[in-house]
Amino acid sequence: MRTRGWTCVAIAAVIGVGVATAATRPPKLQYEIATLPNGLTVVLSEDRSTPIVHVELWYHVGSKNERPGLTGFAHLFEHLMFSGSQNVQAEQHTSMVASVGGRSNAYTTEDTTVYWETVPAHYLPMALWLEADRMASLEIKPEALATEREVVKEERRMRIDNQPFGRLSEIIYDQSYTVHPYKHPTIGSMADLEAASVDDVRSFYDTYYVPSNATLVLVGDFDSAEAMALVTRYFGRVPAAAQPVPRDIPQEPPWESGRRVMLEESWPLPAVIVVHKIPFDGHPDSYPLHFASKILSDGQSSRIYRRLVYEEQLALAAFGQGDIVEDPSLFFAVALVQPGRSPAEAERALRDELERLKTEFVSPRELERVKNQFARDYILGRTSNQQKATHLAHAAVIHDDITTADGEFDIFMEITAEDVQRVAQTYFTDDNSLILTIMPSGASAGDAP
Repeated sequence: MRTRGWTCVAIAAVIGVGVATAATRPPKLQYEIATLPNGLTVVLSEDRSTPIVHVELWYHVGSKNERPGLTGFAHLFEHLMFSGSQNVQAEQHTSMVASVGGRSNAYTTEDTTVYWETVPAHYLPMALWLEADRMASLEIKPEALATEREVVKEERRMRIDNQPFGRLSEIIYDQSYTVHPYKHPTIGSMADLEAASVDDVRSFYDTYYVPSNATLVLVGDFDSAEAMALVTRYFGRVPAAAQPVPRDIPQEPPWESGRRVMLEESWPLPAVIVVHKIPFDGHPDSYPLHFASKILSDGQSSRIYRRLVYEEQLALAAFGQGDIVEDPSLFFAVALVQPGRSPAEAERALRDELERLKTEFVSPRELERVKNQFARDYILGRTSNQQKATHLAHAAVIHDDITTADGEFDIFMEITAEDVQRVAQTYFTDDNSLILTIMPSGASAGDAP
């Protein structure tokens, strides 16, 4: 889950108790939600504590909406949204916001593309006008595409191609999926980035950058009636989509038996990865799976790190995550094998820790610690206007239910040791597994399982 103030005294009260009670839960977010005639969803949440407004515009399109041969397109298009529109020159959007003391940026995930501005409250009209202008009249020029393509390619080189183990995530998802577009990374491949054309860009814009595929969230110092009038003034004139936004995402078939895959990469050390498929964000089992992920692999005190790195010195690094997103995804545990130790030893230790979660209840102390961590993260993750906006938008877009912005806290606080064991027994099975062993190029695989 890509998830979520209080005074220091209140935070300490949460950290000091085993299970958060009604008295210690964070205050509920106050908001209004409406839909314009053209389909734009609008969420307004007043916070008069500081004269600041945060504007967040979510388009429900990410890398999972890309066609084969056009991977990385959603992220590339995020860059192109700053290349100018009918009334704003290239890169002027960012400079206009900065000139009034504001900040702006954007990001792309598997499921969404998000644009945001934080500005002094009296510049809210400007921020809304800027976003509405590029929603309605983005200018797509060949020279802008060529420039941004090179920017994204360099970003890929820096973040992935030129990093030790930089392709690890790509390999995990490529080997875990056959048809679902989670198979390819959000940043895309070099070949596909080169293949993108101006016509592709225009088609993508016309299909997904429409009001009915967007959710606008405002949090900060404004009067809701006045803010809604501004939103209607600027966004209400954007034409509605000519046809429904396509949602024909290929669904990944279930795994019917476990698999093993051995690969080679130009890496200095072997890597062993144990992968299991898990359900989507908002599924009832996703909440105890969050707990399982924290217990197994969150930080240096987690079970996997403690055993493989500290106690048995099988790995130089050991980590994992439950990647809980809009469609069913993956839990994976990774060991970068210590020189002189074997991938087989590391695999056994990883699988032992997963098996232990299935056969033993989490201790009351360990469960209490995880609940305290979630309470802390939940509360501290709602202290700024931007964090509140993201929390509300995630609930509205990914869950299609804005009430989960508050309702998830109670779900997390009510999770039991039995819940954690049940989901481990359900998903961490041999038939629902992929074991990846990635050896350094030219290394002997004799000690691999």
